[in-house]
Order: sequence, then structure tokens, then C-alpha cells
Amino acid sequence: MKQYTQLSQEERYEIYAALKSKSSISTLSRELGRSRSTLYREIKRNTGERGYRAKQADRFSSQRRYRSSSQMTDFAIFYIRYLIALDWSPEQISGALKQRGWLDVPSHEWIYQYIYQDKSKGGELHQHLRHQKTYRKRGYKNTDRRGQLVDRTSIHCRDEIIDKRQRLGDFEGDTVIGKNHKGALLTLVDRKSLYLHIAHLGKTRTSAKTITCALECLRHSHAYSVTFDNGKEFSEHWRIKEAGIETYFADPYKSIQRARNENSNGLIRQYLPKSSSFDDVSKERIEQIESALNNRPRKTLGWYTPSDVMAGFYTVALAA
Repeated sequence: MKQYTQLSQEERYEIYAALKSKSSISTLSRELGRSRSTLYREIKRNTGERGYRAKQADRFSSQRRYRSSSQMTDFAIFYIRYLIALDWSPEQISGALKQRGWLDVPSHEWIYQYIYQDKSKGGELHQHLRHQKTYRKRGYKNTDRRGQLVDRTSIHCRDEIIDKRQRLGDFEGDTVIGKNHKGALLTLVDRKSLYLHIAHLGKTRTSAKTITCALECLRHSHAYSVTFDNGKEFSEHWRIKEAGIETYFADPYKSIQRARNENSNGLIRQYLPKSSSFDDVSKERIEQIESALNNRPRKTLGWYTPSDVMAGFYTVALAA
């Protein structure tokens, strides 16, 4: 007997497009590899007042699954609430529980519904959900000095082993700035394990202090290389190279080339939003944030945490 799987949101978009273009359900059935009865049942159950819409259909389906999962044990509910309070996303919770061998793991949609139900009752679980960031495209300025650091080595000169993330010890580095440029953090993330180092730079992010903090973190992790953006705070990058660690620089305004670092900085903003100054952030608070993120399961790591990866695959340090 063939096992039935729930329709995905992508498949629901295909159904919506087929209905919009008046294509036959039989043709769509063959393209999706689904039976016609499955598609007809989907359309009948998840059509709203304005017709069949993919997002709405996915929400209707999630709500039914939420109601059908109400028989979870008190311990399961308590543990899920505990993980939410650790700032784990619903997708991270669902994926990590499956990876750890739980049976009848609720979907991330179910967990979202549970959080919203809690909010409607005056609960505070929703405060642990991440807020969406608003992106603003930065334009080029004639006075911009990015990309003009002395003796910088382009990211395009990196070894293949770095690009393919085949080892631990290859980092991406950047700074996170507080409100009104008050205070700054240095962030360094390992490309393979996603393990994150955070260092407080104080009120000024001079190159001397930035590179000193970077060297301390990179030596601690026995780094092979680090790839920075083009901020002037990295102008003394030659000191890192003299320490035996290769330094590279991404192309100006190409944050996608340091995607893991950009994502890590976004996660930090969950704890230190753009509206906050970093002047009074204590060392203990920085360590708490660093520990929380390094012990949070990641989808790209198969729901292991960065700390799990470092503990399981850490290589012998370079010979002194």
C-alpha cells in the first residue's frame, strides 16, 4: 500500500495556477504524480469564499492538523514550550525532535498555531518568534571607500576547499552596529559548522581593536582563513595574515558571498534589535547570546547545533 503524504505548499500553488488557467485536473494529476481524487478532495476541502488560494489552503490544512494533534501528552507540550522559550523557531523544534527520534512529532505549522492560540489567551510565547527584517537597498556613493583596502585578496582567489565548506576553520567576519552608531560587535562564523564568535568592540570600532579581537577568536578556533566585508575596520588585516591565517574580501555590496555571516547577524538582532545601543551590553549578555545561537539546531546542519558539529568533527589544531 502506497503511503500518503500531505500536499506541499508548492503543489498547492500548482493547483491554484491550473485552476486560474482553466487547465484540466487530469493533466495536473499526471504532472504532480497525484491521483485525481486527491486533487478534487483538496479543492473541495480548502476552497474559501474567494475561491481556491494556495496560502489559504495551506492554512486551512494546518489548522485541521492542529486540532488533530490535540492529544499530545503534557510532557510533550511542556518540552515544546521550553524550546520555544529558548528562541528556537517552530521549524527548528520540529526538525530537531525528528532528528532525536521522537514519534508523532508535530509539524512546524502546528507549533505556530499553538503559539498563536497561546497569544490569543494572553500568553507570551509569541514574543520568542523572530521578527521579519526590512531590507533597504544601499546605493553607491562617490565618496565610498569600500573595496579600496590596501593589499586585499579577493574572495575569487580562495581555495576550492573553502568554497566547498569541506573543513572546519574557514570563517566569515563582519561587524554589527548599535543604534546611532553607539557601540559595535565583531562577529565571526565558521562556514562549515556555523559556530559563532561574538566580541564586543566598545564605543569605537578602530581597526587595531577589531583585528586584535578577531585574532583572539580565530586563534582559539585554530582558523585557516577568514573572509571579511570591505569595512575600514578590517584595514589592518595584514596582522591576521602574519599570524598564518589567510584573509579574503568579498566584492563590495555582495553580502550573498558571506551569507552565513549575514544570517548570523540577523539572528543576533533577535536579541539586540536595531533600536538598541550596544554601549551598555555586558560581556555576560554577549556570552549568553553566543551560547544560545551555538546551541540552537539548524536546518542546514540536519538539525544538529553548531556546538554538536564542533564537538563531533573538530580537527586537531595546527602545529605551533
